[in-house]
Amino acid sequence: MASLRFLGHSAFEIDIAGRNILIDPFITGNPQAIVKPGNLHPDYIIVTHGHSDHLGDAIDIAIKNKSTIVAPFELAMYCANKGAKTHPMYIGGSYLFDFGVIRFTLALHGSTVIDGENFIPVGNPVGAIIEASGKRIYHAGDTGFFGDMKIIGKRFPIDVALLPIGGNFTMDIDDAIYAVEMLKPKIVIPMHYNTFPIIEADPEDFADRIQPPTRAVILNPGEEFDL
Repeated sequence: MASLRFLGHSAFEIDIAGRNILIDPFITGNPQAIVKPGNLHPDYIIVTHGHSDHLGDAIDIAIKNKSTIVAPFELAMYCANKGAKTHPMYIGGSYLFDFGVIRFTLALHGSTVIDGENFIPVGNPVGAIIEASGKRIYHAGDTGFFGDMKIIGKRFPIDVALLPIGGNFTMDIDDAIYAVEMLKPKIVIPMHYNTFPIIEADPEDFADRIQPPTRAVILNPGEEFDL
């Protein structure tokens, strides 16, 4: 049995093919977080970009658990310089790991690490497609919608899409619905909303406007969805 657990904001924990995978583990400082970093023991950590609400606790968790951070090249090198084990990738690239394939896609956003008083560019942001146990999960990262989402959905039919809906920094509800129409996933789960006042959004409004055959599933932090 494979499962996906929402950890708040854009953070997810996936158990699949005998491996535990974290995505964008923003735990410390996340008002939605329902776990502590020390409770997480991943084999792999996917980080879509360098902003603090996505890189989050990834480096500390990776070092403590000897996990592998999978990230865009420049961000992976930043994490490696901090002592983490990493696997660098880039947009359009894919790699067969011991549980399945990770593929990086385009995302329209930025990617900078704030290190003390320094703003360090760490390459381009990405989305990630995880293919394992006959399932395909698409985490869009932080992004606006873009026309190639239609190609992504056609080229890699998606079982579960994790899409931001909070607006301001990413797609809002209207744009996320448009993205769903292009991607045509079986299931869509909203993320990146209500963590802070500036990204307030109503997930019920989003879910009510999703048209079949796609089904919307709203997860509260801590809740799981069986894949």
